[in-house]
Amino acid sequence: MESLFLALQEKAIACKQRIVLPESLEPRTLTAANQALAREVAHVILIGKKDEILAHAEQLGLNYIERARFIDPADDEAIEPLAQLLWELRKSKGMTIEQAREQARNPLYLGCLLIKHGDADAQVAGAINTTGNVLRAAFQVLKTAPGISSVSGAFIMLLPPGTPYGENGILVMGDCAVIPDPDAEQLAQIAVLTERTARDLAGIDPKVAMLSFSTKGSAKHERVTKVVEATRLAREMNPDMAIDGELQADAALVSSVATLKAPDSAIAGNANVLIFPSLEVGNIAYKLVQRLGGATAVGPILQGLAAPVNDLSRGCNADEIYKTILITCNQAISKAK
Repeated sequence: MESLFLALQEKAIACKQRIVLPESLEPRTLTAANQALAREVAHVILIGKKDEILAHAEQLGLNYIERARFIDPADDEAIEPLAQLLWELRKSKGMTIEQAREQARNPLYLGCLLIKHGDADAQVAGAINTTGNVLRAAFQVLKTAPGISSVSGAFIMLLPPGTPYGENGILVMGDCAVIPDPDAEQLAQIAVLTERTARDLAGIDPKVAMLSFSTKGSAKHERVTKVVEATRLAREMNPDMAIDGELQADAALVSSVATLKAPDSAIAGNANVLIFPSLEVGNIAYKLVQRLGGATAVGPILQGLAAPVNDLSRGCNADEIYKTILITCNQAISKAK
């Protein structure tokens, strides 16, 4: 696990990104920000009053927070161009300029507006805000990336030493966090985005399995048909992607089973990226692998937004926030290529 994050840290240091942390008075977030500043992995932007944030940092014994950039939501001069930007984005939905000025002071929206305005690269939030609030600001301000209609969430699963599955003990799974029942096009997008996450963040050569309860026509059902169609669409979206489906989980992961069930598949038995047909399957599966298999789950890593925004668990610790900052930095680096 640590080798993965050391590699992400080295890339972040080499190509520093501007990361907004809107929950700037939250102790775990401040501690993670201090670590990021001390190790020089990012240009950290904190939302709030500088004196108040520095006073909190002093109470926590944090010595590097003063290196951050501070944006005060009460600073009319700083907020006005961002409020104008928000009004332009939302006036067709009925938003007035007065409403835009008020909403632009919300730290979650302010962070996304800084990204949209070109003053920041990415945002990490969710230690004290709900996933819904974090995503709502991102959807309304940043929207999805070109050609993508849906945001999804992937997990990097770091398996215990000696586990024969994945690549170097790494599996990447999606979608485990966002879309309850994706249609074939959404599922294809999930596959393409998760393949990119596996390559750019997990550092593996992705081999994507589109999972189902059927392998190569062994069962007939509309849910199987959806996976088959999604596999076809994903190949159209990214012809260079190594992908196959529909495959059962054992056929995707176990070479002896693959030989019996899908002997002509280059992916079966070798998959390291698993795409689930629905959110309930993905969410249950990653939690079972985590709890019963002893794996470490890194994520959810949000995919498909026009700029990286990642959501934290409200039960997270400072180290998990720091690692999410590293992931988000690397997403921003990949987007800039």
